[in-house]
Amino acid sequence: MSKLLIENACVILADKVIKNSTMLIVDGKISKIYSSGDKPDKRVDETINANGNYLAPGFIDLHIHGLQNYLIDNGTEDLAQICKILPQYGVTGFLPTVCPLPKGKDAEFLSKLTNVKSTGAQILGFHLEGPFLALTGALPKEALGKADIERVKNLITAAGPYKAIFSISPDFEDVTKLIPIMAENGCPVFITHTKASVKQTIDAIKAGANHATHFYDVFHVPRETDEGVRPCGAVEAILADKNVSVDFILDGVHVDPIAIKMALQCKGNDKVCLITDSNIGAGLGKGVYKFGDREVKIDYYGAPARLVENGGLAGSGLTMDTAVKNAVSMLDIELPLAVKMASSNPAKVLKIDDRKGKIEEGYDADFVIMNDKFEVLQTWIKGNSCYKI
Repeated sequence: MSKLLIENACVILADKVIKNSTMLIVDGKISKIYSSGDKPDKRVDETINANGNYLAPGFIDLHIHGLQNYLIDNGTEDLAQICKILPQYGVTGFLPTVCPLPKGKDAEFLSKLTNVKSTGAQILGFHLEGPFLALTGALPKEALGKADIERVKNLITAAGPYKAIFSISPDFEDVTKLIPIMAENGCPVFITHTKASVKQTIDAIKAGANHATHFYDVFHVPRETDEGVRPCGAVEAILADKNVSVDFILDGVHVDPIAIKMALQCKGNDKVCLITDSNIGAGLGKGVYKFGDREVKIDYYGAPARLVENGGLAGSGLTMDTAVKNAVSMLDIELPLAVKMASSNPAKVLKIDDRKGKIEEGYDADFVIMNDKFEVLQTWIKGNSCYKI
């Protein structure tokens, strides 16, 4: 039996911070959380002094394409490196996000990715951004496929033993025939890249779509039907449905912070998540980076990634620790809520919130220690240290 004691920590719970707290980890699980004044049993294998720093649940990123000099679309070696590096930014679990490929090649490529053995952040499923989209954004033309039930099933099989999590557009032709298959076995289905009407969006939600990714980005505003009359579309239909969760790229450019504040008011604190949608170059700062057969430019640390050819947005240079920091400053919220948006809320989307995303007894010991500048000092996954500054 392995026992680890973390003492003198400011433990971040869902709605508060417990100062001068101690946490006991036994065999990779959180066994006990002690308040100030309690006297824990110190007969353990290792004791670590957190020196009054924050102890938070590990972050879960639902949407990531690349990190530093690595890109998931480059293949297994790059994905393995991303798994290894992510704990540096407090990430303990994530969805590798795959850009669309031609039919057949997509399933073959996905199957290869499933062979990656993570030595760091855990792969929690594979996010397929396409080929069932109505708008490309910065994605290749293969994002605009055709309704194909066989293709959906082949991708689900190729992702095994992981879940295949599809992003779809409600205005993609016959998408409501595909969504129930995508949603089998409790898989979330994400909405994105859309010009959908209210009705199309509601129909997709009724079919099983239950989350919107990089909300507000590539969600087009409908044209006015009459001068001065503001029309509604996918954004409003999603905001109005209490059962649909959303996520945002909080880099200060992709979305106005007021939209996230509005989502928190409409959805409550349990349904709004932070993501990075990070591209190659994220975590490195200013530079030009190879993105498939194109190039992206990042102007400063945490900035959006932009296509060199036309300046269009192509994901971000954001990392999750910076996203949490931005949430506190840009949304004017308390740290526990910012952390919740990066941990327990994404865990709920993936339906793993019974074991991940919280500092709670019985949960996996996935956690991070941060200083008061929200800089990651050390990260643990299932009780094992995976990063130390």
